[in-house]
Amino acid sequence: MKILVTGGAGFIGSAVVRHIINNTQDSVVNVDKLTYAGNLESLAEVSDSERYAFVQADICDRNALDKIFAEHQPDAVMHLAAESHVDRSITGPAEFIETNIVGTYTLLEAARAYWSQLNDSCKAGFRFHHISTDEVYGDLPHPDERPAGEELPLFTETTSYAPSSPYSASKASSDHLVRAWQRTYGLPCIVTNCSNNYGPFHFPEKLIPLVILNALEGKNLPVYGKGDQIRDWLYVEDHARALYTVVTQGQIGETYNIGGHNEKKNLDVVMTICGLLDELVPKTTSYREQITYVADRPGHDRRYAIDASKISHELNWKPQETFESGIRKTVQWYLSNQQWVENIKSGAYKNWIEQNYGDRK
Repeated sequence: MKILVTGGAGFIGSAVVRHIINNTQDSVVNVDKLTYAGNLESLAEVSDSERYAFVQADICDRNALDKIFAEHQPDAVMHLAAESHVDRSITGPAEFIETNIVGTYTLLEAARAYWSQLNDSCKAGFRFHHISTDEVYGDLPHPDERPAGEELPLFTETTSYAPSSPYSASKASSDHLVRAWQRTYGLPCIVTNCSNNYGPFHFPEKLIPLVILNALEGKNLPVYGKGDQIRDWLYVEDHARALYTVVTQGQIGETYNIGGHNEKKNLDVVMTICGLLDELVPKTTSYREQITYVADRPGHDRRYAIDASKISHELNWKPQETFESGIRKTVQWYLSNQQWVENIKSGAYKNWIEQNYGDRK
């Protein structure tokens, strides 16, 4: 297959591209605008493959998308391009509306126009896979709010939407658009909703890489509120495997929740990272002494947790990493790849892009 991946220079997108090139015989067309979080250095190991192509384009640019579809003739679309940082959505929601809603609409229309002129065989095989988040569901009851030992609910594929932030509201809207384009126009779509991802190549503004890097630099390790917010953590390479499984084996019109089976309080995540750093890069005091508590985020969801039984039973996918194995791999990766981090901080990777991709944009 030839798969068009939007946002393929982002954290999850680059993991998907690396997985496809390294583990399958499929080809990838990576379409990315290269905003602040898009980093082609994350794809250096596959950039020379004959099965990989990169196009710098904005998913809000219909003309650019039409040209890409016409030139590359993809068999499937994996749509990961999105603004995804909750804090940024609170201070500047307009970009989230533009990219996540208008961009998804524009991509759907470009894909529909392309799909509608395919022959019957290609039409039947085409897939539009929309990658979304569990945050569209809002939040779940917290253990502190229920009697001890009571079973707590999980997000399922039929959980009602109740987004809390501008980010999650924009993603919820994009999910609804995708389902409407399938129902109204027959565009063959699949939706996945994932839990919190972590792993190598994660942009340093997110919790886990921020804690690792701040700890190493002797800075404060900020924890919102009491740090009792619970998230289900999914190793990014497990997620990439799941997404490829869905686009190749998933049923049209279905939604699949993808989770790591790792519910952890934010404070426990931070403490775990500090413990690993105490072991791997010891200093005279524990990194835990750098933890500071800051005012909670407005509308902060208290608990997310995914029921991933559907993808497990129907598509035989399960995460390979536990949180303990995945977080150790993640910390070790950041310790071994300080140059990648420094390039992001300095902007040096922009020069690397020009040197390696200047004639291929």
